[in-house]
Amino acid sequence: MSATADTIEVVPFETPIGAEIRGVDLQRLHDATFAAIKRAWLAYKVLRIRGQRIDDDALAGFSARFGTLDRAPIKAVGTSYTPSRPEVTVISNIILDGKAIGGLGSGESIWHTDMSYNDIPPDASVLYGIEVPEGHGDTWFCDMERVLEDLPAALRARIAGLTCKHDSTRNSAGELRQGYQESYPSGEEQPGAVHPLIRTHPETGRKSLFLGRRRNAHVMGLPRAESEALLDELWAQVGRSDATWIQTWKQGDVVICDNRCVMHRRDEFDPSLRRLMHRTQIQGTRPF
Repeated sequence: MSATADTIEVVPFETPIGAEIRGVDLQRLHDATFAAIKRAWLAYKVLRIRGQRIDDDALAGFSARFGTLDRAPIKAVGTSYTPSRPEVTVISNIILDGKAIGGLGSGESIWHTDMSYNDIPPDASVLYGIEVPEGHGDTWFCDMERVLEDLPAALRARIAGLTCKHDSTRNSAGELRQGYQESYPSGEEQPGAVHPLIRTHPETGRKSLFLGRRRNAHVMGLPRAESEALLDELWAQVGRSDATWIQTWKQGDVVICDNRCVMHRRDEFDPSLRRLMHRTQIQGTRPF
C-alpha cells in the first residue's frame, strides 16, 4: 500500500533545522503525499527520508515534482557524470579502471550553496546515498535565515542592499574547473554571478544571508581589503551549533535541501572507504 498524506509522519530534529519524513516510498507517491512533503520542506528547510531503494529514473521523477531539473554542473576535468541522465550528478571517491566515476572524492567539501556562481542557482538539491560508509563523510547544514536573524542590527543594516560576486572558477572541493585560470586582476573581474547578500525566499517570503562560497568572493563596490573584512565577519557566523544539523548517512537515505536558505558542507573521510551518491538539482529563479 502506498503512503498518503494521512499516513506519513514528520519528525522534526532536536535542532533549529531539519526533519525526517517517515512512512513513505518515493516510488509510490500520491500528489497529496508529495504536497505534505513539500510543506514540511518549506517549514524545516532540510528533509531526510530513510530506507529508499530507487534508480536514477525514480530519483529524477521525485525530484522533478519540486520543479524543472537542472543539468549536472561542470566537472573539474570537464567530462559528463551520467551521459544517460544528464540531470544526475555522481558524487563518489570510487576509481574504476584508473578513472574517477564521480566528483568531489573523499576530501572535505567546504561550506557552500550549490551553484551560486550561476546567475540563477538551483532552488533545491536532492541527494541519494547508494553506497555509504556509515559514520564517515557527514554532511552539515546551516540555517542561513537563523544566521541573518542573529546578526547585530548594525551589521545587518550595513549589508542591506549590498551585492557579492560568487566565484565560478572552483568547485566546493577547491578544484579549478576546466577553462578557468588561477587568478584574475580583481575581485570584481573574477568570473561568477552577482547576488544580494540578503536574499528573499520566493515561496515563504523569509529573508536569509546569501554567501554562496568564501573563496574569491567579493562585495561589489568595496575595496578588496574592506570586502575581505566584511566577508570574514559574516562568514564567522556560518556553521554555528545553534543553526546547524548534521546528517549521518545510511544507505538508502534521501536528503532534500532548500538551496535558497541553507548552506552545507561535508566532512572528509578515509579514501579507502567506498562512497557513492547521486544528486539532482531543481532549477531556480534569480535571487532577489
